[in-house]
Amino acid sequence: MARAVELYLIRHGLAEARGPDWPDDAKRPLTPRGVARLQKAARGLVALGVELDAILTSPLVRARQTADLVAAAFHAPPPVVTAEGLAPGAPRARLDADLERQARRSRLALVGHEPDIGELAGRLAGLRPLAFKKGAVCRIDLDALPPAEPGTLRWFVTSRILRALAR
Repeated sequence: MARAVELYLIRHGLAEARGPDWPDDAKRPLTPRGVARLQKAARGLVALGVELDAILTSPLVRARQTADLVAAAFHAPPPVVTAEGLAPGAPRARLDADLERQARRSRLALVGHEPDIGELAGRLAGLRPLAFKKGAVCRIDLDALPPAEPGTLRWFVTSRILRALAR
C-alpha cells in the first residue's frame, strides 16, 4: 500500500540583483532583507505545524541559503541535501531520480527557482503552472515518490502570510 507524502515546494528568497556584481548567477546570494524575511517565514512554517524529514535544494547559492534558513527554524533541523534536479532548467528525469532517492521519506521540502518550481507544482498537482513569489511555499500531498499520478494541492501561501503567522 502506498504511503502518503507531504511535499513542500519553496521558491528561494529575495536575492541580489543580476548584473556585473554577480557575473556568475549560480553564486548570487540572498540579500540581508531576503535573509530576515526568510527567517521569519520559516518560523511561520513551524507555526503551521509543518514537520520535515529532509530538504532538497537547488545547488545555486540563494536556494541553498533558503534551505539552510528553513532548516534552522525547526527544533530538530532536517538534513539539507543538494539536488541537481532542482537547478534551473534541469531535465525532469534528473529531479525524478532525486525524488526516488527520497522514497522512504514522508515529509519533504524542495527549494528551487521560477519558472521551474511553479511548473513542477502545476505538474505534481495536475494543474497549470503556479506563479511563486520569492519565499512562497505550497504543500502538495502525493501517494509516493516519485509520483505516478498527480497529487492534491493542500495550500499555497506567500512569504508575507508566513511572516504574519510567525508573529
